[in-house]
Amino acid sequence: MTRPRLGFLGTGWIGRHRMEAMLATRVVEAAAVCDPDDASAREALLLAPQAARVDGLGAMLAMGLDGIVVATPSAHHAAQTIAALDQGAAVFCQKPLGRNADEAQAAIAAARRADRLLAVDFSYRRTRAVEAIGDAIRKGSLGTVFAVDLVFHNAYGPGREWFFDRAQSGGGCVMDLGVHLVDLALFLLEQLEVRQVSARLFAGGQPLARDDVRVEDYAVARIDLDSGAALNLACSWNLNAGADAVISATFYGTEASAGFRNVGGSFYDFEAFVDRGTSREIIASAPDAWGGRVAADWALRLAQDNRFDPAVDGVGTVAHVLDRIYAAA
Repeated sequence: MTRPRLGFLGTGWIGRHRMEAMLATRVVEAAAVCDPDDASAREALLLAPQAARVDGLGAMLAMGLDGIVVATPSAHHAAQTIAALDQGAAVFCQKPLGRNADEAQAAIAAARRADRLLAVDFSYRRTRAVEAIGDAIRKGSLGTVFAVDLVFHNAYGPGREWFFDRAQSGGGCVMDLGVHLVDLALFLLEQLEVRQVSARLFAGGQPLARDDVRVEDYAVARIDLDSGAALNLACSWNLNAGADAVISATFYGTEASAGFRNVGGSFYDFEAFVDRGTSREIIASAPDAWGGRVAADWALRLAQDNRFDPAVDGVGTVAHVLDRIYAAA
């Protein structure tokens, strides 16, 4: 069986990490890489010496590749995804799929129209900690989940200037960090309907006006689901948080609660727990090499079936929620 041939568009650190995870499955091969930075391209070619270095997406598509892995700045995600899908290539895209819901939905519509596989790198879904929480929810161990607290504080913030340009990024810490937790909550609760959203956004400690060109570095939001559950989100860049990162999600149920949290301020190490009254049971813990699992899953799926997967519709729902957070602030 011929392995799907992939093009890797953007080979910075995260692009190379996902590339390595996909190639480790041994069911796909790298045919092309593209990055304007010579060092990044060279590092990618070390992973796949047989791959060609090309100068853009057009050159990749001219090669008739089976899939494109998009890891470029956010402003390009939707357009590059649509262009690839329109040429019959499946796509794995870094988050966000689009800077707003219109862009995200256009990309999903292109995948449906082309009948090609599209997935987005919501990598936290495949941590053992999150999977353990999902098992507890599905088994009914928590009873009815009525509230969720979602927290993601990054003490450093992003290192690229385009993150701070709304036109290029689509938003600040909500678009960068909050999106992961909104996705997790809707994914684990299997909820696609949101009733109401309220939010406050800040930049440099000051409330952010709706017409302000700056992006938010601190945000709080309340998301009410049609099920009646309330999601409470807090996320930030450069917060005085006492650690490199504070990351957690806690699902409160009528019978028990379950959650995950990072360990020792780590961006990568997590533990999951179930609380009953005043007792806590740890149900998953570090170490856990989770970062590339969603990418590997896409590669394995592509090798079996390149057709459209309607599960990606949930990405559109997340994009709509983020739009409502920005509109409500």
